[in-house]
Amino acid sequence: MNHRIVRLLAPSLLTSVSLVIAACGGAPTDDDVGTSAAAISDTEKTAYEFFIGKGLRNFQAAAIVGNLEQESDVEASAVEYGGGPGRGIAQWSVGGRWNADHDDNVAWYAGQKGLSEWSLTLQLDFIWYELETFSGYGLSELRSSTSVSAATVAFEEHFEGCGTCDQAKRISYAEAVLSANGGGSSGGGGSTSAKGCYSDTLGREMQANACVQSRSDSAWYQCDNGSWVDRWDDPTACDGVYPL
Repeated sequence: MNHRIVRLLAPSLLTSVSLVIAACGGAPTDDDVGTSAAAISDTEKTAYEFFIGKGLRNFQAAAIVGNLEQESDVEASAVEYGGGPGRGIAQWSVGGRWNADHDDNVAWYAGQKGLSEWSLTLQLDFIWYELETFSGYGLSELRSSTSVSAATVAFEEHFEGCGTCDQAKRISYAEAVLSANGGGSSGGGGSTSAKGCYSDTLGREMQANACVQSRSDSAWYQCDNGSWVDRWDDPTACDGVYPL
């Protein structure tokens, strides 16, 4: 949601750390870490399988879960840290989509279904209800996406509408979910030899080994199998050079 500017504390924490990746146009930060590709939580697995069951491609389902991981660790009982309004796996806002918006709030929907608003099943079903019912939440953009990065950004921008989004984290989490479920970055169902990277500087997905000068610090970064690294740490030749 728009006011979500910090990562939330929830009953379960991240289980492990993977590669540092670039934030906002390529510059890596200390916080840009992802979940382990080797193990994801039961709730992440449940959410991934739910969206696969709705007909989304594997990387599109992973993209939603990556966003939910950033929002709440995919914990239905999550309450925004510091007493903020965010609630549940998508951090819907109290006074808005959690309990107030007409025909578009979790509490109302739970009453319609006869389930608790704190139920993971209910909250996943409500996400799908919102996506199918309200075009502004980006289901068409999600379905037309062709990579895990693009799908993650589509859900982030249209459904979550976050303030400080930590987009690189969301993409990293989504890639970890996809990898844990046997998919490659393009969502074709198998692995790929080299992953591309999403660049905020250029506003698009870049091919593996692309070298981009970051708008955030003017330094050069290279796409190394799905992660931005310092250009001079990678001996591989650039596949395209993109200065500011």
